[in-house]
Amino acid sequence: MRIHFSGVGGFGMSALAQIHAMDGFPATGSDRLFDQGGNRELKDRLQDLGIKLFRQDGSAITKETELAVLSTAIETDNPEVAAAQRLGVPLMHRSELLAKHVAGRRTIAVTGTSGKSTVVAMIYEILEAAGRAPSVITGGNLLTLQKRGFFGNAFRGKSDLLVIEADESDGSLLNYKPAVGVFLNLTKDHKEVPVMKEILRKFRGNVQTALVNADDPNLSGFGGNSSFGLGKGMVRADILVLSAGESRFRISGEEFVLPLPGRYNVENAVAAVAAAVNEGVTLADCRRALAAYQGVARRFQSLGKARGVEVIDDFAHNPAKIAAALAAAHLRAKRILAVYQPHGFAPTRMLKDELIEEFASALSPDDRLWLPDIYYVGGTTDQDISSRDVVAPLLCRGKKAFYVPRRADIIAELAAQAQEGDLVLVMGARDPSLTEFAHDILRALSRVDGAEDRRLKP
Repeated sequence: MRIHFSGVGGFGMSALAQIHAMDGFPATGSDRLFDQGGNRELKDRLQDLGIKLFRQDGSAITKETELAVLSTAIETDNPEVAAAQRLGVPLMHRSELLAKHVAGRRTIAVTGTSGKSTVVAMIYEILEAAGRAPSVITGGNLLTLQKRGFFGNAFRGKSDLLVIEADESDGSLLNYKPAVGVFLNLTKDHKEVPVMKEILRKFRGNVQTALVNADDPNLSGFGGNSSFGLGKGMVRADILVLSAGESRFRISGEEFVLPLPGRYNVENAVAAVAAAVNEGVTLADCRRALAAYQGVARRFQSLGKARGVEVIDDFAHNPAKIAAALAAAHLRAKRILAVYQPHGFAPTRMLKDELIEEFASALSPDDRLWLPDIYYVGGTTDQDISSRDVVAPLLCRGKKAFYVPRRADIIAELAAQAQEGDLVLVMGARDPSLTEFAHDILRALSRVDGAEDRRLKP
């Protein structure tokens, strides 16, 4: 089919568009961020695959268009929706198209509030190393695929195995009926815990084989066919040794070395091993694959050092992920200089209290935190909250937190205050320019001699 992907700049949509093109079918796409000149790398990669890109003004929808696929971000009054309706072109949500891929293959679907992209990447790399030739559709760029010239969030393998990230944020995962479901965790994020628990419970009913985190009390009663965890579970890690550059642990007597810091990454690895073992992969093969694990872009990704200061780029955006990233950062440095860009007015409004609590407990007395304005790409959401509303309570609790509306203004202040041995941690979601911002910090660090110590006033 000739499919148009509206909102193709999103991770989920771009992955589907790439798979469609990799399968040899014609595709077109549009994205508001492309229209604004943003996310150039993805735009170029999509065009390299033969996907023709248009402005999001309705011109891409023609009589030749057989299907228009919409991301959740596309409003009903979008010009492309109007054009499709005028021409009688069928409309389909992103998750409905992904459901067709899920139904056509033996699919392992990974869901949960945190860790999905990392666990998908780990499962993919284990299966690939074991010669199983899997496909992958996910929300993060696998560095192993990027090294092979792909954008990184989609790849068509030769077998019928498919590993996907089943996004729980809008409930669309209920469209999927995979062979295997991996349930990682459940905390407040896009929805309150009781609401999210009901969605995941319904998804459990769609899954033939469920692998459930036995350590998460919010997932108790899900009745998994198998389980995993650190304290509990049929596939269980023990004897953890966490250090700045790696994590060591043991599963059923097999010694594992993971080239990532943080307890949360051990939790991710155990989930991936449970999924791989369920597919008949040996623990020895899992161990070898994870020892060579390449990682995911913006998942605690080190961009380098300047003046003895390391810069880490991370996708952390909800309270649990922020706490995990800060804990891993403290394994590598005594003092953390953190930048967190909130990723939308509605999520910030919903998670404000939890964000404040996590930052208050996770930041050490010497750490510093900067928040720029909330990331906003358009839409009709109420703009009735500010990053200042997160910073002010942290100041009252004695934390060194700063609200700086313009993100670019943070760079010089941070570079001037950084000292050898510090770690800069850039956190935030959705905004593809955050990585370049982190690189800008790294470049600024290399230009500052460290003698100056300018300070922002709260």
